[in-house]
Amino acid sequence: MDVLDGSKEIPDENYLVWLEAKGQGGPPLRRIDLQGFRITWREADPDFALTAASGIRFGHLRSLRVVEGDRVELTLRSGEVVELAGRSRNLGRSNRGIVVDVPRRSEVDLDWRDLERIDFSAVPSGVRARGHRLHGTVEDIQGNRYTGYVSWDLDEIMESDDLEGEEMEGGRDWEIRFREIASIARVEGGARVVLFNGDELDLTGERDVDSRNRGILISDPRLGLVEVEWSEFQVLRFHDADAVVGYDAFDGGHPLVGTVVTQSGEEIDGVIRWDADEEGSWELLNGRADDVTFTIEFSEVNRIVRGEVFGAAVTLLDGRTFQLDDSNDVDWDNKGILIAPEAASGGGGPDPSGWRLVPWDQFKEARFRHATQMAGGR
Repeated sequence: MDVLDGSKEIPDENYLVWLEAKGQGGPPLRRIDLQGFRITWREADPDFALTAASGIRFGHLRSLRVVEGDRVELTLRSGEVVELAGRSRNLGRSNRGIVVDVPRRSEVDLDWRDLERIDFSAVPSGVRARGHRLHGTVEDIQGNRYTGYVSWDLDEIMESDDLEGEEMEGGRDWEIRFREIASIARVEGGARVVLFNGDELDLTGERDVDSRNRGILISDPRLGLVEVEWSEFQVLRFHDADAVVGYDAFDGGHPLVGTVVTQSGEEIDGVIRWDADEEGSWELLNGRADDVTFTIEFSEVNRIVRGEVFGAAVTLLDGRTFQLDDSNDVDWDNKGILIAPEAASGGGGPDPSGWRLVPWDQFKEARFRHATQMAGGR
């Protein structure tokens, strides 16, 4: 369920389709006259960035191959091939290392420069990880709940990690294994930590338990990633997962298809390129609601409705709706929604001659249809 972050180059074909759908026919033409000479050149449209932030959940990957430096070639389980470049610590020399937990042997540590290729597969039957990931439900101050694997302070992820703090009364220092903690709630000046043995501690004085906390990241299988900043955090209750979402729950994605509705009420059905570049169900929609950051996999999106002034309401397949903004995916920086009839071959791809652009100011809503859904109760 974790996400591999990176950046992608937008194919020239996407850019040219966008230009043609806008009625420009080609890149903007620039010219200058200098001492009787005319110099003319084509220039990239500043409204269309040729690179974009991207990411994909690891479960969709069949293999990862290092191309050069921080660039990798990803082969998805659907057979699609995607290239990403590093923009975080996931890829390239900023990567902090790859740990291989070899069954019945010790762990093997690899540096990025050691890596040539990774072939992904399901965990063999009977093999168990040496440690247990933190799992629970986070509730924000709006009452929204997110359930999944947790990264506390964007750092601690294992039950064997420690939470550090100082008692508000008495000043005693504590280092508590997360496996002993039932819940953590934000209180004035710090955090209330309830242990499974019933003890309650009000702690402060460390980044784990005060306003210096960098945030709580939740990998929610029915959403994607949610990062809740300390100011929006209410409580985290730890518990086991109802079911394990494993490698076989991912399919490598499929083309986005659905119905786009314009402000005039026209309904257009077909293959969708959201923001003129996201076109696979494995791709990610970004947005914010106050101090909560959402990274939502399109396979989980049922409907997107543009706000009357700013942002958009994003409704998931499980019924949750979030009012998001502060991203070109869901606000006025959106490059528009491209939609084309499905090719007559029925292969799920677009008819290359049929692209139409619905600009954000003309867009009303999109309803997505997911021909294939991940197994495992998703």
